[in-house]
Amino acid sequence: MRAFRIFWLLAVTVTLTPAAAEPLTRAALIIDESDASGGIPTTFSATLRTTLRNSTPRVAVFGETLDLSRFADPKQEPILRTYIQQKYSDIRFGVIVAVGASAFDLVRHWRSELWPDVPVVFAAIDETTAAGFELDTNTTGLVMQRTLKSMMAAARILVPDLQGVAVLGGSLERDAYRRQYERELPELATETKLTNLTGSPLAVQAMRAATLPDKTAILYTGFFIDDDGTRYSSSDALAEIAMAANRPIVIDVESRVGFGATGGFVLNNIAYGKEVAALALRILDGASVAANPVAVSEFTRPIFDWRQLQRWGISENRLPPGSEIRFREPAVWDRYKTQILAVVAAMLLQASMIGWLLHEHQYRRRAEKAARETMSELTQLNRIATAGELSATIAHEVNQPLAGMVMRANAALRWLSGENPNVGKAQDALNQIIAAGHRASDVVTSVRAMFRKDTQEKGPVDVNKLIRSVLGLVYIDLRKHSIESRTGLADDLPAVIGNEVQLQQVILNLVMNGIEAMSSTEPRVLSIKSACNGRNKVHVSIEDTGSGIDPSNVDRIFKPLFTTKTRGMGMGLSICRTIIEDHGGRIWASPGMPRGAIFQFELPTNIEKDRAGKSAT
Repeated sequence: MRAFRIFWLLAVTVTLTPAAAEPLTRAALIIDESDASGGIPTTFSATLRTTLRNSTPRVAVFGETLDLSRFADPKQEPILRTYIQQKYSDIRFGVIVAVGASAFDLVRHWRSELWPDVPVVFAAIDETTAAGFELDTNTTGLVMQRTLKSMMAAARILVPDLQGVAVLGGSLERDAYRRQYERELPELATETKLTNLTGSPLAVQAMRAATLPDKTAILYTGFFIDDDGTRYSSSDALAEIAMAANRPIVIDVESRVGFGATGGFVLNNIAYGKEVAALALRILDGASVAANPVAVSEFTRPIFDWRQLQRWGISENRLPPGSEIRFREPAVWDRYKTQILAVVAAMLLQASMIGWLLHEHQYRRRAEKAARETMSELTQLNRIATAGELSATIAHEVNQPLAGMVMRANAALRWLSGENPNVGKAQDALNQIIAAGHRASDVVTSVRAMFRKDTQEKGPVDVNKLIRSVLGLVYIDLRKHSIESRTGLADDLPAVIGNEVQLQQVILNLVMNGIEAMSSTEPRVLSIKSACNGRNKVHVSIEDTGSGIDPSNVDRIFKPLFTTKTRGMGMGLSICRTIIEDHGGRIWASPGMPRGAIFQFELPTNIEKDRAGKSAT
């Protein structure tokens, strides 16, 4: 490229021109040798005209498409010259743009007569053709990079051990942008095995493309019209050939990427058209031609279709540095980035929530353990307080057998110290002493069992037996307060699974509350009943004839620290509820009839627990 630019600088006689000349008339005439009606593409020409029209200040754009591929007879030239001379005789142009080598030849021939002092800009001319021009000082242009050599370079990249090429496409003679390829074909045939099918019908080319030998590449030039004059859409023709082809296809223009070709060093016609328009605008704005010498376009770059690379097993490592790869199938991350981020965010949120829930669960378990330990301590304190209240009863229960033991021991001594010892009566006294000792031991054992530290162990419990043991403990208190005790205990009451010490404490607390409630009332009756309520639950009720419960306090009496007594912590009933609920039961209170209060609780039987366990399994 640098050598070519030096060649142009030496070939063109540069004259000194004022750097800030007066702006030319803002009117441009575009002479285009191609004609869209002949199947020739118009991307470059359309971009050129649109860019000029949209410039500021405004440019008046005039255009002529000469269709020289079909009207190349020399006799047409004077007709065209006369036509253009007469048509534009009243218009003064600031620049003439010649598109294509044939159009540029006509402009140069007509210039001395039609536009002697108007700058000329040429475009869509390849380097080889442009090198043969003799240019004056008022002519410049942007040379097009489009040769079979660059296509061959791409073919050797795609097929490293290339041994032959098949050139497919329309009639090169009628293709204004590739006419130079005809001059390159003979040289190409000396380098490799050449199959030239340009100008043949599309069906013939597609059939041949399907049967090419290995180590061959296809050079697709462009298919607008064949030798018979049949017109085609170049992109559709490429797609049809690619569908049948058994070898990779090389192209030379960017607009064909995506229609089945593998790629190549392709020309961007849009960028090329914009740059030619920019060159013409600079001249219209007063810049000298000498300041804008002929240059080679830099709008050719390596572009490849990822899908075709995969189809032919071509590694991306073989492509030139800076290659652009299009239609790459996006990776999972690129395709589902939003969804993946959403899922990850959801998983992180879920994980954090699970972690928080586990933390809360551990915290709750620790709190529950601490609460159970605290409640156990409070329950133990409650039992100790109850023991203090029963101290007189306990002392009486122990002193009575002790006093009997002392009396019978003295009697036994008397019967044994006489002249005629009465061994029989002494033996009876000793037996009575032994019985009294066992009775005292039972009282102590019962008290120790009730007020020992709770072990939390559970097993089958006979509720009627617990009721009788509690009544035995409070017998003295009942008699001291002239309280009549009535029991209605159901026979064959099923056992419950629970902690005997805890359930005994519940019954004792409720009985002691009833005794205290009847301290100032008459008559005084304490009724304790047990029954199986038909739902596999043991039901216990303890009713007193005391002062009763204020209706406003019914919902609060089982809450911690609530009490209506002048002394007390208000924890007794709360402990009772905690114990009953821990055993899977429920406890409640209601007014008695006609007065007093009834405390009731229900506990599931061993039968119900067995059924629940079987259902769970």
